[in-house]
Amino acid sequence: MSALKIKKGSNKHSAYNLRPTFSDVEEQHTLAVIVDNEAGVLARVIGLFSGRGYNIDSLTVAEIDHEGHRSRITIVTTGTPQVIEQIKTQLGRIIPVHEVHDLTVEGHSVERELALMKVEGAGDKRVEALRLADIFRANVVDSTLDSFVFEITGTSEKIDAFADLMRPLGLMDIARTGVAALPRGL
Repeated sequence: MSALKIKKGSNKHSAYNLRPTFSDVEEQHTLAVIVDNEAGVLARVIGLFSGRGYNIDSLTVAEIDHEGHRSRITIVTTGTPQVIEQIKTQLGRIIPVHEVHDLTVEGHSVERELALMKVEGAGDKRVEALRLADIFRANVVDSTLDSFVFEITGTSEKIDAFADLMRPLGLMDIARTGVAALPRGL
């Protein structure tokens, strides 16, 4: 027994419980990284992921401050909590990185993605494609006698659901922007 009369042991209430509390459950996180808008910055960020074997599910980059020469890189990635923490720490060490925000843990955020889908269709399939587009609030941005190009904006899940319904109707091609995200509130 120690001088403080605290017993060592494996009791879950013990101050000396040194059993690892690692989680092996993979979670999807959305990271917003504010960087200098200069050549090579994106390559450094991507190099961090590829060099350590981390996968990027979605990636968008755009300049957000023209005068300050800053860009926002929005990355959706999947990993255990320890891997996500390691990614955030390592991103913060890259020289042109100013801020790293984990929008998944910082509170509610708004996430949207844009997709263009080319769907062939004639007759009943054409009518059904237009009906489903109306339900999903997709816009027709191009139309020929043989096909449509739909524009749809929403969460990744909404876009996946729309694509799944368009496949049997003749989904020919799809282009997606990747997730753009901002935190809600102040």
